[in-house]
Parts: sequence; structure tokens; C-alpha cells
Amino acid sequence: MSYGLLLLRVVVGGTMFSHGAQKLLGWFGGPGLRGTAGFFESLGWRMPLALAFLAGLAETSGVAFAVGLVTPLAALGIAVVMLNAIFVVHWRNGFFNGNGGLEFPLTLATVAVTVAATGPGRFSIDRLIGWDDNISGVWWGVGVAAAAVAISFVTVTVLRHRESMQEQPAA
Repeated sequence: MSYGLLLLRVVVGGTMFSHGAQKLLGWFGGPGLRGTAGFFESLGWRMPLALAFLAGLAETSGVAFAVGLVTPLAALGIAVVMLNAIFVVHWRNGFFNGNGGLEFPLTLATVAVTVAATGPGRFSIDRLIGWDDNISGVWWGVGVAAAAVAISFVTVTVLRHRESMQEQPAA
């Protein structure tokens, strides 16, 4: 099980970090912070530059997720940004990723919550420093899932312009 958790954390954490680096730094062909803010603005977000920074920061928490450091917090960052992506961009496109649907972000959010529930495993910094006994168990997963839904609900309902909630640009 520990090898499986390590593989899962490294792949998902690396994927999330790469997306965050695209948003924050323009790495891997990404738009950088200003380009991401422009995209966020087109989706009707208030304070698009600040939210682009926070989304990029949450995604770069994939590094912490990959190495198993403060795993529930890293999982929360991943779950929140993926739920926001689902609610704002992907929901209207259906399930399948080929149509711009929610398949991919839902999978990443689910992995994050699942790892929070199971704990980071034997091959993690949390285990090395003795934190893993305090940050594993189903209640961590439930807490991460509940907090992610609550945070996403607040960001989507409070930090977006009302008119953009009715008419969203196609993804």
C-alpha cells in the first residue's frame, strides 16, 4: 500500500505543481500570472489577479502533496482549486474530459480527499517527522472534503460577478 500511495502522490502532486507553475510562472507553456488573471477575469471573477495567485499557489501545493508534507493541507488546496474549476468551467460541459467536462478535475479532487483520508503512507515527510499518526484517518478526508466544498461555494458565490454566473464563456 505504501508504494501505491507514493506513486499516487507523486503523479497527482507533480501534475498539480505543473499546472500551478503554468499559472504563477508561465512555465510549461503556461500563461503566467497576468495571463491567468485575464482568463479568470473573462470567467467573471472579482480580484482576478489575487485569485489567479491563490489558485496557482494551491496548485503548487502539489509539491507538498507529492512528498507527503502537511498532506491534509496540500490535499485541501488541490481539492478547492479542482472544485472551483468544476463549478465554474467544466460542469456545463458534461462528464467527459474530451468535451471539456469534469472528469479530470473530479479525479484529481477525489485523489486528494482519498489521500487525506488514508494518510500519506510510509514514504512521506509526514511519517519521517512523526506527524502521520496525527494526520490520517477517515475524518481528515471528511474534513478536507467538507472544507473544500464550503470554500468553493463561498468563492464561487461571493467572488464572482452575478451576471457572469448566468452567462459563462465556453471553455
